[in-house]
Amino acid sequence: MGNVWARNAALFVCVVGLASCDALPRSGPSKSEIYAGSVQREGDAFVVAVDDRVTRATAVVPALGFSSDFTGSGVVGSDTIHAGDVLGVSIWENVEEGILTTAGAPAGLQDVQVDGQGFIFIPYAGRIKAAGNSPEAIRRIITDKLSEQTPDPQVMVTRLAGDGSTVSLTGAVGGQGVYPIERPTRTLGAMLAKAGGVSVPPEIAVVKIIRGTRTGKIWYQDLFEHPELDIALRGGDRILVEADTRAFTALGATGSQTRVKFETQTLSALEAIAQVGGLVSTLADPTGVFVFRNEPAEISNAVLGRSDLVGDQRLIYVLDLTEPNGMFRARDFVIRDGDTVYVTEAPYVQWTKVISALSTTVGAADSLASAATTFPGL
Repeated sequence: MGNVWARNAALFVCVVGLASCDALPRSGPSKSEIYAGSVQREGDAFVVAVDDRVTRATAVVPALGFSSDFTGSGVVGSDTIHAGDVLGVSIWENVEEGILTTAGAPAGLQDVQVDGQGFIFIPYAGRIKAAGNSPEAIRRIITDKLSEQTPDPQVMVTRLAGDGSTVSLTGAVGGQGVYPIERPTRTLGAMLAKAGGVSVPPEIAVVKIIRGTRTGKIWYQDLFEHPELDIALRGGDRILVEADTRAFTALGATGSQTRVKFETQTLSALEAIAQVGGLVSTLADPTGVFVFRNEPAEISNAVLGRSDLVGDQRLIYVLDLTEPNGMFRARDFVIRDGDTVYVTEAPYVQWTKVISALSTTVGAADSLASAATTFPGL
């Protein structure tokens, strides 16, 4: 009898010891441990329960758009010549022995490139300012210059290529390369269409333009929803299309524990949980959904009702999905780049692990006792 009492007492000690220690495996800290690390309990993070006020204060979506430097630029005239452009010049003369050709046969000067200073050279006409002029204006200048040396010259100037008015497209587009700015492709949307469109889902495609020292960035979909963002292009623009790089990390009792990229421009806590497979029904505690974030001082002060905080603050937002408005709040709470979404395990899970560990321990002990009885000499 004494042995049975001692055995039961030992089992009780094991149960209490296993339940209270950290020896059992688990996916992360418990809800009580997170609360224990709060500023309110002399920790270093503010633990905040999410309500409608907190949701409004933290609903910050990345603002993308073009400055007035981009939106205020007019469309480049398709006839304006720029440095680097290539021209074709044809000249007819009305004399049998002209300075450049014979009567009826044109003198064709192909691939005449505008130099870095904006000039071209035409024999007997000299250096002519081409950049900033239209082909028609250049034709008149050449005609006037040649008229001093040959009677009634006929001149035709055409633009062969727009090397000086090109843009480069890279990244997630149908066809990367260097494209001339032509009449149909003088705006951003038209140029992207010529390049084959974007090769990533449109809802997460970001279009970035680098123009000299200035940079602008917009969502691809905004080109169609906000026509004023379909800006006029300039020679030398560099256009980069890439998928949204924002991501959050999911840990704890969720369907998967991994780093997850955003699939939409805005992402709620409820959508983030769904994106990783939802809560594991046999493990998750729906009252313990936490979002860890480094929050700017401006938002931290608004959330906490203070005005003295300076610099980024560690905030832990708590969502209780079992509350009457819990699912609505999770639907409205916005997840941001770099967030960690952590779901704690339900309390009974640890007890299940304790019982499992004890069953294994008792089974092993019984096996050893049986072996000792069977083989007393061991």
